[in-house]
Amino acid sequence: MATRTATAPALPFDVRLAQVGANVLWSVLAIALLVGAMWWLARLPLFTLRGITLEGDLAHNTAPTVRATVGGRLTGSFLSLDLDHARAAFESVPWVRRATVRRVWPDRLVVHLEEHRVAALWNANGDDEGLVNTFGEVFEANLGEVEDDPLPRLAGPPGSAARVLGMHRTLVPVMEPLGSALDSLVLTHHGAWRAKLRNGVVIELGRGEPEAMAARAARFVRTLPQVTSSYQRPLLAADLRHPDGYAVRLKGVTTTNGSRH
Repeated sequence: MATRTATAPALPFDVRLAQVGANVLWSVLAIALLVGAMWWLARLPLFTLRGITLEGDLAHNTAPTVRATVGGRLTGSFLSLDLDHARAAFESVPWVRRATVRRVWPDRLVVHLEEHRVAALWNANGDDEGLVNTFGEVFEANLGEVEDDPLPRLAGPPGSAARVLGMHRTLVPVMEPLGSALDSLVLTHHGAWRAKLRNGVVIELGRGEPEAMAARAARFVRTLPQVTSSYQRPLLAADLRHPDGYAVRLKGVTTTNGSRH
């Protein structure tokens, strides 16, 4: 004879709802207790942050200086310290471009620093000077630390530093045969380029992208000796904005008698 297994009657809906609510409440309470315990544990003297090891670039800073600058901004213990906040604190130190912060058990931080590598002086507004790194990023630092370095001077509208640096890198080898280094390069608000050599010669390049500017400058450099040899006068300025050639101003020769090629 077949037997039937007795089935427990289903609980009323309100009872089941109460059980679910109780389970949720106990879960929330357990999580809160766990978080509280972790918070309490993280602040025990056992987990006090006891040291910071600095690695990487320290050409413009010393380890004691960095620790003194950042120390007051690091709050919390080894476990509770906010690493993103710590990274921002280290990156606020002058000359520091990027910082990587990691915990090393049981009580230390290891911080890898990458410093800016300066490529040029930057002047965005005509009077406020800063520095440009090799990535084309503008940063602030003590200009006295680089005053003895033969850095080019770049200028342009805000946000154009990377573009100006790239154009400078393009033009340097092209203009090298002129015998004087490219001292400054300006991108005007109208999009035109103006270069100045270390000997004071000003060259108006006009508008264009690096490839076009390089071709224009190369033609000028290649044919200039023919012009200067004819007059036996040193170059003072050149205007490369003419579609069919360029105009030059030579010492002792008026601009109205300038040659065009």
